[in-house]
Amino acid sequence: MEIGKTYEHSAVETRLYKRWEDNKYFHAVPNANKQPYCIVIPPPNITGQLHMGHALDNTLQDVLIRYKRMSGFETLWLPGTDHASIATEVKIVEQMAKEGLTKQDIGREAFIERAWEWRRLYGSQIVKQLKKLGSSCDWERERFTMDEGCNRAVLKVFVELYNKGLIYRGDRIINWCPDCKTALSDAEVEYTEQQSNLWHVRYEAPDNSYSIVVATTRPETILADTAVAVHPLDERYKDIIGKKVLIPVVGREIPIVADEYVEMEFGTGAVKITPGHDPNDFEVSQRTGVPIMRVFTDDGYINELGGAYEGLTILECREKFVEDLKKAGALVQIVPYTHNVGACYRCRTIIEPLVSKQWFVDMKPLAKPALEAVRNGSIRFEPKRFEKTYFNWMENIRDWCISRQLWWGHRIPAYYCDVCGETIVQESAPWRCTKCGSTKLHQDEDVLDTWFSSGMWPFSTLGYPDETPELEYFYPTSTLVTGYDIIFFWVARMIVFGLEAMEQKPFDTVFVHGIVRDALGRKMSKSLGNGIDPLEVIEKHGADSLRFSLLAGNSAGNDMRFYWEKVEAARNFCNKIFNAARFVLMNVEESEITALDSTRFDISDKWILHRLNKIISEVTDNLDNFELGLAAQKIYDFIWSEFCDWYIEITKPRIYGNDNSDSLHARAMLVKVLNDSMKLLHPFMPFITEEVFMHLPGAPETIMRSDWPESKAEFDFSEEAAYMEAVMELTRAIRNLRAEMNVSPAKRISVIIIPKPGMEEVFSAVSGYLNKLAGLKEVTIQTDKVKAPKNSVSAFCTIAEAIIPLEQLVDFDKERERVSKELEKVYAEINRYETKLKNPGFLAGAPETIIEAERTKLKVAYELKNKLTERLSAFENSCVENKP
Repeated sequence: MEIGKTYEHSAVETRLYKRWEDNKYFHAVPNANKQPYCIVIPPPNITGQLHMGHALDNTLQDVLIRYKRMSGFETLWLPGTDHASIATEVKIVEQMAKEGLTKQDIGREAFIERAWEWRRLYGSQIVKQLKKLGSSCDWERERFTMDEGCNRAVLKVFVELYNKGLIYRGDRIINWCPDCKTALSDAEVEYTEQQSNLWHVRYEAPDNSYSIVVATTRPETILADTAVAVHPLDERYKDIIGKKVLIPVVGREIPIVADEYVEMEFGTGAVKITPGHDPNDFEVSQRTGVPIMRVFTDDGYINELGGAYEGLTILECREKFVEDLKKAGALVQIVPYTHNVGACYRCRTIIEPLVSKQWFVDMKPLAKPALEAVRNGSIRFEPKRFEKTYFNWMENIRDWCISRQLWWGHRIPAYYCDVCGETIVQESAPWRCTKCGSTKLHQDEDVLDTWFSSGMWPFSTLGYPDETPELEYFYPTSTLVTGYDIIFFWVARMIVFGLEAMEQKPFDTVFVHGIVRDALGRKMSKSLGNGIDPLEVIEKHGADSLRFSLLAGNSAGNDMRFYWEKVEAARNFCNKIFNAARFVLMNVEESEITALDSTRFDISDKWILHRLNKIISEVTDNLDNFELGLAAQKIYDFIWSEFCDWYIEITKPRIYGNDNSDSLHARAMLVKVLNDSMKLLHPFMPFITEEVFMHLPGAPETIMRSDWPESKAEFDFSEEAAYMEAVMELTRAIRNLRAEMNVSPAKRISVIIIPKPGMEEVFSAVSGYLNKLAGLKEVTIQTDKVKAPKNSVSAFCTIAEAIIPLEQLVDFDKERERVSKELEKVYAEINRYETKLKNPGFLAGAPETIIEAERTKLKVAYELKNKLTERLSAFENSCVENKP
């Protein structure tokens, strides 16, 4: 069967992927005769470029998809992209700035047109990159989070949740990004530990009869204080609860209130209450009724309520206000303090908590069934330990702020009457007010959080809100593959929306993986300049090499390090496979290959079939249990070592032998093992396996439509396999002896085999293998050592001993000369070490570690001297005994 001389990965990958797409091998349709298996892709942003995280995530998905497709499932991997409100809007605004334009200059409608044009130009880039990786997605079903179908799903769910009272609009404390100028959910805030200060500030009574000291990390927020709180049981303050203090510098009176939120043991037991700029203080205000005051603008400046500080940036205000506190004598002390500071997950700007009118989802009622679905095992996490992350988030969940002050995204379907102020929430725009009948209406300006639409991805992509055949057949989906960093961003919300909108879980299993770090264990980032472009790796070494390097040795849920050496090792594996396949294909003709004849199986055939059987069983079990890295390593070891290094070499004498029937049988065996090996490897390395498989005799049109291998009871040859393993063990032992004694690989030697009782026939059958594999010219089988030469060395395995006369391994005169010279060098080293250790000056002046190192060197030298002396004595005796 004709196959290329070398494996040219770039040409092969381009040709095969086009063939796969042209023949619609990835396409899935509802099929009542098959069990469905569905994965929805975590939709990459349309602004994104393929990075190593994408490469790992999509390789894991593709392994599962290809495995299930070959296992007989109707397999759908549903692709798509995310509109990514903030990220995309930032990109477009940056592009417009180069033209000297702002959003306000062109207006909302023109900006949205630009956003769609951006999506048209750049949104397909990452899809093309995923194809380069070998992703077998059903591209005919590609979706976009803002396409017409997904938009209908978003509107329907929003309206239904609003009508149930689970979505509301109100003034609440939210996370605000002054740079992006939008609200963020709690999940979109990333916290890092930062060095700062704790400013201790004194608040005096109006008549100076008492005072309270509080501490803050944000002194500029004192401008918005509306109370000081103490614990109701704190004896220190029981007489002044309900009284007032003056805000230092500002001079405004605020009350002293009691609330159990305050920890009596922490600091002075008193805290400033700033409901407009702190989420905990906001809750205190809701319980105590103190007013809410906001002094920050949306873009990070002090507003008119800041008095003399109006117009300053937040940091400028902090610096000036602290100076004013010092001048007023109100600053008690400044203490260095380390604490977590929240930043926008997109632009890294420090987040400011602000009270703002926003749209929220009441999450606690929705979280209860979502928690129960995981607790009762309906949805499981792999690895299970990530359930704790999920539980911790869902058990402490707060209302989700879903409105964003952006233009690109799903616009909130809320309409306001300009006459009576009525709010109308419905899927389509009303033409008149339902309360007063006015036609003067306007739609809410905000759009929804990107994760709101992403949370519906498992069912919106399958046709919801329509009752489509795909939705009925493929939902709930099967497996969700994701990184641990978005369990609360995305996974939790999909479970919530799936149970609420569909009344069914969105998937059975959440398969969690870690992140890809650089070789030093650092997270890949632009700032460090340590990112690796997957496309560069693919261009240099091929998609299969990249995929396999990300999989082998990788364990679920754990971070992994990227090493170029692993990619190169995977490329070498590709070459090994291709060379082995070329050998097999060069020695077979399609017309010659027949069914296996079990009566012709010799011990090596039984061993390789038994091992193949075992690998099929173990790899299948590994894949079913999401142990993809372990499965990849087992396949690698089997193909590289057992098939290529051992079985092919064992088989060569039979292929080229005079027994034509045995030669045909050996070729059929090679095709059988290569065929099943390629099938096992296909989910991991799809391109090279398809290329090899297509050239095998009798192969169907594509490997991905072939059946996954099954272990067979008739190939269970455990006893014969154990014997063969022993023969291989003995071969390795003989090879090691040859290497230790510097025997040329070309030199053929004779060996006497002393098998354990009953094992004589085993070694009689494999003597030909030993000749080839161990470099032997003759194998003599004896039942005991009576006739064995005295001057010999032995190699052992579990069922036999191999005796090799020393005279075959060593030229005694040359070896004696070599050992003698080496011994002279050792004596010189011993003399040097002893001289140094007897030197009083060295012993008095050198550090103890240096002295101890010299003692160790002397000890090692003496041990080597003893070994060489014994070796020289043995040679002298051998020379005497071997004299004629």
